[in-house]
Amino acid sequence: MPDSLNARIYETVCRIPSGRVATYGQVAREAGLPGQARLVGYALHNLPDHSGVPWHRVVNARGGISLDQTYGSGRLQRALLETEDVIFTDDGRIDLAVYGWMQDSSHPTVG
Repeated sequence: MPDSLNARIYETVCRIPSGRVATYGQVAREAGLPGQARLVGYALHNLPDHSGVPWHRVVNARGGISLDQTYGSGRLQRALLETEDVIFTDDGRIDLAVYGWMQDSSHPTVG
């Protein structure tokens, strides 16, 4: 994957504010890559360590963490989101209507 595509994805993810989440598909659309949600996943998987890109703010279309939450990166993602006051439902999902990142500034923000 060309570095320019990764850069577009990383720049988009960096715009997601603390306490908000975006879906892989939303990141793809915002980066000018509609229909390329998997490409976003690949780019985030290949993110260099200590990049500063808030990868943990990207979730699946159902508001869930796609990584295994039993251990490793999935558990870390949930912990990072919880430190940003993102609340998970009993079934482990995030309410996108509440915590979803919206570009339209007319929508109220959380917190």
